[in-house]
Amino acid sequence: MTKQVEKVDRVIIRFAGDSGDGMQLTGDRFTSETAAFGNDLSTLPDFPAEIRAPAGTLPGVSAFQLHFADHDILTPGDAPDVLVAMNPAALKANLKDVPRGGTIIVNTDEFTPRALAKVGYAADPLEDGSLDGYKVHKVALTAQTVKVLEGYDISRKDAERAKNMYSLGLLSWLYHRPTEATVAFLEKKFAKKPEIAAANVAAFRAGWNYGETTEDFVVSYEIAPAPMPKGTYRNIHGNLALAYGLIAAGHQSGLPLFLGAYPITPASDILHELSKHKNHGVRTFQAEDEIAGIGAALGASFGGALGVTTTSGPGIALKGETIGLAVSLELPLVICDIQRGGPSTGLPTKTEQSDLLLAMFGRNGEAPVPIVAPRSPADCFDAALEAARIAVTYRTPVFLLSDGYLANGSEPWRIPDVADLPVIAPDFAAGPNKVLEDGSEVFWPFLRDPRTLARPWAVPGTPGLEHRIGGIEKQDGTGNISYDPANHDLMVRTRAAKIAGIDVPDLEVDDPSGAAKVLVLGWGSTYGPIQAACRRVRREGNPVAHAHLRHLNPFPANLGRILKEYDRVLVPEMNLGQLSMLVRARYLVDAVGYNQVRGLPFKAAELAGVITNLIGTDAVEGVGV
Repeated sequence: MTKQVEKVDRVIIRFAGDSGDGMQLTGDRFTSETAAFGNDLSTLPDFPAEIRAPAGTLPGVSAFQLHFADHDILTPGDAPDVLVAMNPAALKANLKDVPRGGTIIVNTDEFTPRALAKVGYAADPLEDGSLDGYKVHKVALTAQTVKVLEGYDISRKDAERAKNMYSLGLLSWLYHRPTEATVAFLEKKFAKKPEIAAANVAAFRAGWNYGETTEDFVVSYEIAPAPMPKGTYRNIHGNLALAYGLIAAGHQSGLPLFLGAYPITPASDILHELSKHKNHGVRTFQAEDEIAGIGAALGASFGGALGVTTTSGPGIALKGETIGLAVSLELPLVICDIQRGGPSTGLPTKTEQSDLLLAMFGRNGEAPVPIVAPRSPADCFDAALEAARIAVTYRTPVFLLSDGYLANGSEPWRIPDVADLPVIAPDFAAGPNKVLEDGSEVFWPFLRDPRTLARPWAVPGTPGLEHRIGGIEKQDGTGNISYDPANHDLMVRTRAAKIAGIDVPDLEVDDPSGAAKVLVLGWGSTYGPIQAACRRVRREGNPVAHAHLRHLNPFPANLGRILKEYDRVLVPEMNLGQLSMLVRARYLVDAVGYNQVRGLPFKAAELAGVITNLIGTDAVEGVGV
């Protein structure tokens, strides 16, 4: 039988199953194959908060969505063209997102009466006609995998587990993905269990062969590689990019990198990754709690290292006092907040942008802290370098606000030339810096650089640079304890002026026509959906501008002027309006918020509708505030 090959420019695939079905691994391997092929891609892993949610239930569904194309893309896609559903729960949880006419591949072995009843199906959806509007492929994935592995010395349970590799092989055939890397990955992953490795490779190849020989799949699809600037690329997750950025910051500053952290979702992968890189001067400390983690990091900074702590929102609440101490001590510290849904424990595995005001104001006293936010998984690398530059140059703690969407999502990353990375100069104090009236030379720990207002960074043990530290207010210059009201006023204003005066690049505006009257202002991980939405709106003939903030404190110097150049400003956020509140207060601009807190990123089509509505009406109709 000769099978048809159809060329398409893009496709969105979602793997979904029980949290024990290996959907994250399957999606990750398909992503790696796609990256190796040269497509542009974007991913969205989605998994339960529980380590092992009840099998076959809706709360236990784990999914992985991948959007790949022969052109530049910005998001994991609004809706899957293909859904691979390993059980009834996966089908029910994800069917609402699949457009009519979409393809559904189901594992029929799991559609038992008990499994159907567990998720509330009164009848089998594979037989009752409810899926007639879709292209449904019924595949006995479990049974076929077990049959293929009958000759292997493994248990039936291990054989059934390999069904995710069978499905990966089938999808790899369907979309002409390279397979060599997956085979090598499986052989390496199970090197100590060669029979398990061989069984998984056999299941993977059997899935490929099934696609090649079955009459159920008569069409396969080709998506050409995407044109990209010349360079060496790799697929990278946001947390991995952030870890590499911190390592690069250590190299570029000549400082040992110290991470003090307590494990917390979705930040833990940074600790795991950095612990592998002792050869790069990285030291990691898994503390007993959040407070100990940041305390150790601040101590490392005092000792002359680049101190870093990683956490999520609940951890920031615990670290607040020590962040204030770092503000008072005026020492470099990078605080990576990988935001998640809140409040309290909230939604540990879901994304949100709700910590902006916490980062801005969540400390006692006047304790301003710079804030940097990456816009994509790969951009986490550059954001980490920028956070470290600010921290070291200005002697201040710096917030890096990533989130779960960026942390777990991935995209191609062009590996930079080390020669192109910024140099970060710690400029340690080397000796006395003040001549007294009697001609003697002394060291003043709070004598400031006239350009940056940063104080000297004196490494403990340097002769003649002994000085007192602590959280009590210091006297200007000398650093002695001071309760003088005028001195306190001066120190508070000086620390604020130091942060306000940080040198950050001007904000760039994407306004191709120059005729836009509506500006969409965003920050962080909303970049992809906003930019994709703006592209859709422009294709329909409606001009719209987009500006995206990396620096949230201080704001770029030209932000106020830009905001006043547009009739309307729309601020989409995954919170209830935190940036729009800051913009309205600072610039007296009637910014309109479009807000959601669903634990999921915006959909481009949704935002495009909001933008079009705002462009086409005098009143702000249909915009959720």
